[in-house]
Amino acid sequence: MLRLVLPKGSLERATLQLFEDADLAVARASDVAYRATIADPRIDEVRILRPQEIPVYVADGLFDLGITGRDCIEERGSDVVSLGELSYSKATANPAKVVLAVAGDSPVSSLEELAASTAPGKKLRVSTEYPELTRRTLAAHGIEADIAMSYGATEAKVPDIADAVVDMTETGSALRAAGLRVIATLLVSHTELIANPTAAANPEKRHAMEQILTLLQGTLEARGKVLVKLNVAADSLQAVLDVLPSMRAPTLSELSGGGAFALEAVVAKDDINVLIPALRDHGATDILEIPLSKIVH
Repeated sequence: MLRLVLPKGSLERATLQLFEDADLAVARASDVAYRATIADPRIDEVRILRPQEIPVYVADGLFDLGITGRDCIEERGSDVVSLGELSYSKATANPAKVVLAVAGDSPVSSLEELAASTAPGKKLRVSTEYPELTRRTLAAHGIEADIAMSYGATEAKVPDIADAVVDMTETGSALRAAGLRVIATLLVSHTELIANPTAAANPEKRHAMEQILTLLQGTLEARGKVLVKLNVAADSLQAVLDVLPSMRAPTLSELSGGGAFALEAVVAKDDINVLIPALRDHGATDILEIPLSKIVH
């Protein structure tokens, strides 16, 4: 039913892992193959292509559905429907940012100061992989710029080749290591599931798209969380409830025979090493920690 395109490159590994975890495993002949399959009746065709190209191909109707970053959508100005954000990126669950950075010893600390510091008749030299996004942002701040397309190692081009760079970063570590300082965020870029407008208007295809989105978002929601189940005597119940965090109110049911309760709650995996001993200290018994695959609200 759906023609799907997935990102190659920096998002590739994380995307393929997400689909596998969502029970939509991507099968291909080799790690460098561009064609793939997913054993799901809703997906007819899978291609793996550069994320910068995906918004254009989806907008043109070559694919019904795709995954790419908001940065690629804004740079290409493509007419696509965003079905929803997917909270993952190359290395973390945090969104990436398109930022403008200058030399660490530069006196400017904002786009306004950058505009004021640029001499009349002189253009700011900028190196970037986002020329259109950069051009629009700088023009909006009255900054005349000579924008050069960068094909990698953008952070290495200040000060000899460029006065500033516009680059994508998750942590800023590469920019800091190159002696640069971020003075502005041009765009916060989430990974998104996007659709062709015509395909998204088709009720049958849209329903299938929403089902795929549910699986992907449910898988991401479950990451970093576990289900805790335990038993507790009635006289220790409140003490256990006081230390048991939960996405919502924990599920509570009385055990057969009375005098004790079974509790279960979804909690953060990062807290479990402190939580389980604390629960036991407060009277909980028969504590189980159960991994989760999906959480669908």
